[in-house]
Amino acid sequence: MADLFDSPSTPAPDAPRPLADRLRPKTLAEVIGQEAVLAPDGPLGAMLKAHSLSSLILWGPPGVGKTTIARLLAAETDLAFVQISAIFTGVPELRKVFEQAKIRRQNGQGTLLFVDEIHRFNKAQQDGFLPHMEDGTILLVGATTENPSFELNAALLSRSQVIVLERLSLADLERLAQRAEKEMARALPLSGEARESLLEMADGDGRALLNLIEQVAAWSVTKPLGREELSRRLMRRAAKYDKSGEEHYNLISALHKSVRGSDPDAALYWFCRMLEGGEDPRFLARRITRMAVEDIGLADPQAQELCLHGWETYERLGSPEGELALAQAVIYLALAPKSNAGYMAYNAARKAALETGSEPPPLHIRNAPTRLMKDLGYGAGYAYDHDAEDGFSGQNYFPEGMKRPVWYQPPERGFERELKKRVEYFARLREKRQGG
Repeated sequence: MADLFDSPSTPAPDAPRPLADRLRPKTLAEVIGQEAVLAPDGPLGAMLKAHSLSSLILWGPPGVGKTTIARLLAAETDLAFVQISAIFTGVPELRKVFEQAKIRRQNGQGTLLFVDEIHRFNKAQQDGFLPHMEDGTILLVGATTENPSFELNAALLSRSQVIVLERLSLADLERLAQRAEKEMARALPLSGEARESLLEMADGDGRALLNLIEQVAAWSVTKPLGREELSRRLMRRAAKYDKSGEEHYNLISALHKSVRGSDPDAALYWFCRMLEGGEDPRFLARRITRMAVEDIGLADPQAQELCLHGWETYERLGSPEGELALAQAVIYLALAPKSNAGYMAYNAARKAALETGSEPPPLHIRNAPTRLMKDLGYGAGYAYDHDAEDGFSGQNYFPEGMKRPVWYQPPERGFERELKKRVEYFARLREKRQGG
């Protein structure tokens, strides 16, 4: 009797097969786009060369070959290939999978259990794999599009090696398109620009590209189609974006670092990528304002004000017009002088405040509202700065015995160039007053 869950039922010999199935690689050498992990000195190549395959977590976007690689690894190591999906598999089905794997092991054959969407299993279900991995009943290969460090149990990760699979490049997709044309024995009826557009529509997903190619190949056309004609016939794939997942954090990080790197074009690109992915513009408004505070600060005090005005403009206009105000704020921030001097000074002062939180102010700057407090010396010797020469007394305002720190160190950029002059001016006066 055939094992449950081994593979989808085999179609009849004359049944039509999708192009993606017909082009499924027969060997690991035929896999496109993952040379870094499959090369002899790559992680999977090295394991196969040493005949020592461990449990794996294949992490990557859709359509990059996770299932294919798992199937070929089983073939390379003479293991029975069993495929399940975390979406459709419950505890009873898992028990049957483990029982059949034990029977195979008793008969001298191991089992490579491929679990698609493994991050969909809850903690208890993930823990259920551990004893069967440890006693050698199964070699687990899990596939996930989500960051394993966020979605998988530490115990499961400690028993597996995470293999990162990359989205396919345009060059990889072109190789795949050529392979498809060879299989179909005809070229795609597309101009050069339209062909490039087709590859871009796939967005790094090989399976999506083959599905698009099947659609194009089915058209009856008398001459190659151009880019605009292709766009009218095909819908562009929605961009991969999860507002609550890792992609959200990756893109906001890219936006923030592009602004910090003074690249307005890159900053606008990531800003628009997030908007097109469905990000809440209010989140972006908040994060843009944070950039002004953290990365520009007093080098351009107007930056923070402009961000707040952009935020307010968005609230008044709404989408899509209000988003232009946020885009203009992004451009301004990218081109503004950068400084984190205020941010660093704040962090240093906060750290010192936590470490010396019980130290009282020196007596001369304490408040003295009562006779007793005055008798105790509160406020005694305080020099009123407005009465001093240059409006500056130079007194010590730190706790007694605390060495005077220098936290705020403005750079020679933007408005902080002027603030640097003031800091140095008061430092010279302080030294003069205290020395006198």
